[in-house]
Formats: sequence, C-alpha cells, structure tokens
Amino acid sequence: MKALQSALAQTCPPAEIIVVVDGPDPATQSMLQEVRDGRLRVLALQRPVGGSEARNIGVRAASGKWIAFLDDDDEWLPIKLDRQLTMLPRAGGEPIISCRFLACTNEGARIWPVRLPHPVEPVCEYLLTRPGFERTEGFVATPTILTPRSLLLRVPLCKGLKKHQDWDWVLRACRAGAELVFSPEVLVRCEMRTGGSVSRRADWRSSLGWIHKSAQLVTRRAYGSFIATHVGWQAAAQRDWGAFLPLLRDAAHNGSLCPVDVLRYLGFWLAPAGMRRWLQRSAP
Repeated sequence: MKALQSALAQTCPPAEIIVVVDGPDPATQSMLQEVRDGRLRVLALQRPVGGSEARNIGVRAASGKWIAFLDDDDEWLPIKLDRQLTMLPRAGGEPIISCRFLACTNEGARIWPVRLPHPVEPVCEYLLTRPGFERTEGFVATPTILTPRSLLLRVPLCKGLKKHQDWDWVLRACRAGAELVFSPEVLVRCEMRTGGSVSRRADWRSSLGWIHKSAQLVTRRAYGSFIATHVGWQAAAQRDWGAFLPLLRDAAHNGSLCPVDVLRYLGFWLAPAGMRRWLQRSAP
C-alpha cells in the first residue's frame, strides 16, 4: 500500500491512478477496496501476464496524456510528478523523463545513477556499458519514468520479457524517436534487494538471449560490455564454467571490449570469493 499512498500524496495530484493486479490476489484486492478515492481504478486480471504486459494493459486503460509507472514495492517522493512535469517545456516531442532514485539494496541505500548521460553519448552505451567498477554509472528504473501515453501505445513494453524490461523499452522507444531526459533530483525510492525478484535473479541465459535479440539496437561497444559485465557476473555466480570462453568470444567477436571489461570479466570467474562478491555487486 505504500506505493499507492505515495501516488495519492503527490504535490501535483495525478488525474487517475490505475492499479493492475497481475492475476488472482484476494488480499491485495481487499486492501484496495478500502481506499476511498475516485481517481483509483483497479484492473484485476484473471491470470498473470507478467510485469510488461500488465503495464501495457494499464496504459491502454488510461485516459490521460502522460503515464508514470510505479511498482508495488517502490515509492514516489511527494514532489516526483511535479518536478518531472516542470521539465516538459524543455523536453519537447515525446520525451522519456527519468530521475535519480534511492536504491535500497542488500548492501544498503544508495543513490542511483551515479552520473547522467553525456550530451552525445548513445543511450545504449549509457545504459549497458560500465567504464569503471561502479555498478550504477548509468541506469533507468521503470518507476522513475514519465512519458507520453502516445509513445507507449506506439512502442509498448515487450510482453514476456523476464529481465531488462525497462532498458529494452527505453532503447526501442529512443530508436523510434523518443529522447531520454533526466531530472538530477532523487524522486523515487526503489526496492532493489535481490530477494525473490525474477528480474534480479542470476539468469545469464535470459540476459544473453535479450542482448542477442537487441543487437540491432546497440553499438558494438554496448554489446561487448553488456556480455562481459551483466551476462558475465551471472554466469560466474552460477559457476557455469561451460560458458566462460563462449561468452568471452561472443563479446569480442560480435562486440568490442575495453581492458576494464576483460579485467572485470576475469575477476568474476577467477578472483577469490570475497573479491568476486565485490565485483558482482559492481554489476547489476
């Protein structure tokens, strides 16, 4: 309920709040029935469809011009919508307005992303490469996004995608002409602990399958760094040694690698356990 309460408490009140319950959940529906607010609409789905399609259903049901997403374990700060809406005159077109957020991780609370995109930096390289050892140099989380409904109808989220749903959508939307814009303020609190979240669980095959399908959306630099970093740490965490050389060949042959990529990749596999844990924390 904290997520819903944070939406209701916005200093710039949303015109409507649509809660999509992804499959039978009597407890959640019962709690939502206790909320007395005319802006709230609850869409209870007969069967689970996954996060991306649940968001698409909410978008199609909405009537407003602008859409902002919020997951059930995250919270908006009260000024979130107000601050992002003030950026619209400067953004123009069909922008994707994101922001910094407070990430609640297994290691404590951190402000992500550490840096915002450079003016001429490709969006794919901002999101997928890691020039240093800091895991959050570039990041967009779904609950930070404010964007036109028209863009989401034209470029819906990818149904059935297990991991990287937010990055996948941002890359496809930018390819379709959208511009990624950031508020430098911290406007969202995101639950980023691994726990039972499918999207945060080590599953290198899902991540590899995604980058293969998305190769046309990214530069060679982004492709190689993503495999060395995001796919590499998951395969190493699962100790799937059969993937060690094939992944490195894929990253080098179909992408391009920097020395830091290779060092990080080797560290995931070969460093002592304590250092491996530190390296894995440096690559979500």
